[in-house]
Amino acid sequence: MDTHPYRIGAKKRIIRWPWSSRESTKMDLWPLKWRGGPASDGIVPPRFGDEPEEPPVPRTRWWWIKRGAQAFALVFSLLLIWLALTAPLSKSLQPIAPPEITLLAADGTPIARNGAVVADPVEVAKLPAHVIQPFLAIEDRRFYSHWGVDPRGIARAAWANVSGGAPQGGSTITQQLAKFTFLTPERSITRKAREALIAFWLEAWLSKDEILERYLSNAYFGDNTYGLRAASLHYFYRQPENLRPEQAAMLAGLLQAPSRLAPTQNPAAAKKRMDLVLQAMVAAGYLTQQRADAMPVPRIDVRRRNDLPTGTYFADWALPQARLVNEATYSRQTVTTTLDSRLQGAARRAINRAALGNAQVALVAMRPNGEVVAMIGGRDYEKSPFNRATQARRQPGSTFKLFVYLAALDAGWKPEDTISNLAIESGSYRPQNAGGAYSETITLEDAFARSSNVAAVRLFEEVGDADVIRMARALGIESPLREGDPSLALGTSEMTLLELTAAYAGVAANSYPVEPRAFVREDEGWFGWLWDSQESLSDREHESIERMLRGAVNRGTGRQAKLTVPNYGKTGTSQDNRDALFIGYAGDLVVGVWVGNDDNTPLRGVSGGTIPARIWRDFMREALGRGVAPQRPRPTVSPDPEGPIQPQDVPGLEDIPLGTDGASIRIEPSGAILSTEIEGVPIDVRVGEEGVRVEPRATGQPRPAAEPSPP
Repeated sequence: MDTHPYRIGAKKRIIRWPWSSRESTKMDLWPLKWRGGPASDGIVPPRFGDEPEEPPVPRTRWWWIKRGAQAFALVFSLLLIWLALTAPLSKSLQPIAPPEITLLAADGTPIARNGAVVADPVEVAKLPAHVIQPFLAIEDRRFYSHWGVDPRGIARAAWANVSGGAPQGGSTITQQLAKFTFLTPERSITRKAREALIAFWLEAWLSKDEILERYLSNAYFGDNTYGLRAASLHYFYRQPENLRPEQAAMLAGLLQAPSRLAPTQNPAAAKKRMDLVLQAMVAAGYLTQQRADAMPVPRIDVRRRNDLPTGTYFADWALPQARLVNEATYSRQTVTTTLDSRLQGAARRAINRAALGNAQVALVAMRPNGEVVAMIGGRDYEKSPFNRATQARRQPGSTFKLFVYLAALDAGWKPEDTISNLAIESGSYRPQNAGGAYSETITLEDAFARSSNVAAVRLFEEVGDADVIRMARALGIESPLREGDPSLALGTSEMTLLELTAAYAGVAANSYPVEPRAFVREDEGWFGWLWDSQESLSDREHESIERMLRGAVNRGTGRQAKLTVPNYGKTGTSQDNRDALFIGYAGDLVVGVWVGNDDNTPLRGVSGGTIPARIWRDFMREALGRGVAPQRPRPTVSPDPEGPIQPQDVPGLEDIPLGTDGASIRIEPSGAILSTEIEGVPIDVRVGEEGVRVEPRATGQPRPAAEPSPP
């Protein structure tokens, strides 16, 4: 008797399960499916130890409906999150263009006006019907009946465009609000899809009147004017609630191409577009044809003109700061800056007097607390608005030595300590001193005054680049500084004039870092003082660095910047005389001056101790209330001077300063050379065996002792 009913050769019933495409035989149908394949004889008996598996549960129609609902809920939730993040409803209440800001100097003098002309939002409930109807007729006739996207309007616009009629747009007012409030003006299918989604979002959460109000309050009407209220005041000097029908019709027509159709620029085109709006109103049933034909052309009444520049070097730098401290609003704003109009004029006059040739120039003056009181970013803003005081990154040259010597003082060095001043003849980096002036040793004070390159590099290596960079960072230098590069000691890393001047301001105030700013900062009180992170130099370090800075002006490379009051500063000249700087302070002013070419080509005979030092001196004389010293007559040399002779700490009796007007005398084996200026004309007076000879010195030609520059 068979022990199993299913044998090879037995009839098999083909079974097709409704939830599976697999065909099974009756032989496969055990009460439970057992693991393991059939035996070689075709019998599929259960084996000891096999574990049964439940047959797969069939996926019914309700299973698919449930999964679809879950997927839809997930996508809908993600869409809501995306809309909440990218299209917050509060954004449609804000002006789409930054509102107009008028910047004032510290004394209240207007200096610049920038930004869009905006005004308070409108309320649909307070607007007459004849003001609203032109916008609905020409932009979206079915506005109050669709859900953000109008299929009929899209079809009508498509047919007009295909059939050769007047080009039309299919976007509704809601879509236009979504476009200029939340999206970019790109033309793509993706952007149109996002526009439609945001339009549905707006329709779901806002009423029709709220959507229309936000649209009319933000739309662009030309002439840098945004919003219906600002436009009606600009073009007709009327509040929108008091607009006449013809005025409203003309304003509605501007929305298609505001810049091209502005009646102040193209009155004929504005009139033609207005007629099209009137015909749309007739078609929509808002007007009769007879009344439309009788509608007069409105008279433009522009009363407010912008007679201020939209930008200056200082205004371009200050405006982003003004936007940060003022909240987004529809009202015009007036902000008082730290700019001193008197000092700004003094800066411009000092630069105009300089013999710059074709070179560019920048000047920034600030208080020791960082308040910028004057800024010149170039010779002519109209020709070049690029701000060389805040945007140009140039090599600071020897002005960077300030950080090297500060790091040395912090490490315990003193101004009277000595260091080798011999030429560097080994290693891969071999800087040279200007004029080949070397000595066995030199004090730090003299090395700083004479701007010895070899001494600065040796001191840099003694102190270590890490400490020098740390000192520069502490004083506010944020530009990249190359580690392990000995040329850093000579100012080969680029930075802006503004941040370098702010670092010198930190020394002047003995409180750093100093943040340059265009607006007066409110007193933070005792709590702010408690958490103040400002650092300062020790009394010894501050006294020592000021001693060096004063020596650089009084008897060093910065003699042409010398004043009759205590002054401190440092010259700087980059490699190949590509950049020339003088940065220093006197009284309550810290001033930086840069001269160079935009294409980074070398300057001819210009160093930090020449033109930049003289610009700094001329500005400081006027800024400190002493005026510009008149040109002195040609000096005469007395063979028997009366009174004591002042000791001169000048190496080799070269370039001895005479007075404070920049005149100097140089002693050479063949005689003496007196360099001065007569009525603004630079000359050299040579006294030697051949007698006295007067020669004009070419503009930009260096004086006998030039500012050291790194190789």
